[in-house]
Amino acid sequence: MSFYGFSQENLIDSIQIDQIPVVFLKGQIVNGFDKKPLPGAHVFNMNSVRGTVTLNDGTFSIPTRVNDTIFFTHLGFQSVKIKISNDLLKGNELEIALYEKAENIAEVNVKSTKLVGVLEIDARNVPTDTYSRIHINGLPQTYEVGRPREKTYNSTTDAIFHPIDFVYNLFGKKPKQLRKLKEMRENHQVRDMLNEKVNREVMLDYLELSQEELSELLEECNYSDYFITEASDIQIIEAVLECYENHKAVKKGSTKKKE
Repeated sequence: MSFYGFSQENLIDSIQIDQIPVVFLKGQIVNGFDKKPLPGAHVFNMNSVRGTVTLNDGTFSIPTRVNDTIFFTHLGFQSVKIKISNDLLKGNELEIALYEKAENIAEVNVKSTKLVGVLEIDARNVPTDTYSRIHINGLPQTYEVGRPREKTYNSTTDAIFHPIDFVYNLFGKKPKQLRKLKEMRENHQVRDMLNEKVNREVMLDYLELSQEELSELLEECNYSDYFITEASDIQIIEAVLECYENHKAVKKGSTKKKE
């Protein structure tokens, strides 16, 4: 005989949410300086894990409920996050103004490679990729991972649990965040949106982490600096979830994930 347990608190929350009617929030995103429409801006519902992209005239429509949190983002602009109130859902279209953000451009050193015209010699002088490549389940691409770093541990137990215990404990305390990250990974429309983004804002907001904390976490999972800075948001989400699943398997005494 099997018994299944349910969290009464989660069940009540789910019922209460289902009783709130869904209303389509409509509006337009514009440039805050010249009021011109911003096509291609991302509109993301943090609660339902659903998103959309503005049309050529900057307009959008997204299903929402009262108390949902909506994220408005566009490359090169400051993001805006609003919480939906009853007043916002009374039928009037919303206008969201995004303002360009200043970016500090760091100095870049470009190294040249001199070619002599002899294939065998030139081939030896071509810079090689110093990163090994890995494949993350669920994604067709391969990613670069940094070389293993030497770490000093006081005991065998410390060596097993210290590096990424943080991510295991994080999702243990925030199961809803873990579920939403998985939903983001599985929703094709959201995947396409996050595959174009590299600002980590949505993910950082979910996990309540700073950019520095996220970078440190990925370093502990042995990802290279190149991957941490260049990977898209969906690739970062895949990496964090993979890191969590692997560490969970180690906690349970097996490094093989069950299919």
